[in-house]
Amino acid sequence: MPTGPLRGALLRANPLALLSIGLFALLGGFFVTDLRTGLVAVGAYLAVAVLVVPTWRYPLLCLAFSGVAAVTVTYSGWRGNGHELAPAVVQGVRVVMVAWPGSVAIGYVDPARLGDHLAQGLRLPARFVAAFVASLQRFGALTHAWGQLDRSRRARGLGPDWRRPLGVVRWMASMAFALLVHALRGASRTAVAMDARGFATAHERSWAEPATWSRTDIVVLVGGLLLALVPPVLTLIG
Repeated sequence: MPTGPLRGALLRANPLALLSIGLFALLGGFFVTDLRTGLVAVGAYLAVAVLVVPTWRYPLLCLAFSGVAAVTVTYSGWRGNGHELAPAVVQGVRVVMVAWPGSVAIGYVDPARLGDHLAQGLRLPARFVAAFVASLQRFGALTHAWGQLDRSRRARGLGPDWRRPLGVVRWMASMAFALLVHALRGASRTAVAMDARGFATAHERSWAEPATWSRTDIVVLVGGLLLALVPPVLTLIG
């Protein structure tokens, strides 16, 4: 993708500013009452995404999942509303408006930086923040663990036979169980390590990195707000 001054802004932005994008989109979605408003709002998010996302692989994946949810909601609305297509399509577009921006933004949130801002900016309890960040980091490692388990099983000749659906289901179930065991062991090690460092009893805690707001953060915050204001403004002007 071509580079530019805005490219990668989501990677540098404050985690709280990134989370605000999803919150603002959720609030703006309540004002999507007609198809024109919904399409313009989604188009505005797409136009901004072209300028700021560092790569399109993850945003397109989020858009695909949002599209599946939108199609499901549209079909349900069509069946339950006397086969009226227009209101059902509006509901589906509203789902994309509510779900897609936030899911893209949250994918660029760094758990460690989020913990710094939750503790220093929002003044949340240090124990809660430390445990929350540790759990997010463990969750992010599950994809890597799944890949390791898959490679180790294939090396022993225990890979799935895609010609047998029942065998694939059994392989997926065994992989899920192995991943659960791996996650529980990792959680136990993390809990012991945190207790050994005084997380269970400490009341005052220092933080390695300062939680500051930059111009990029302000731009992301204001940009998310302006995008969310598109539906209510269009509704007001008719």
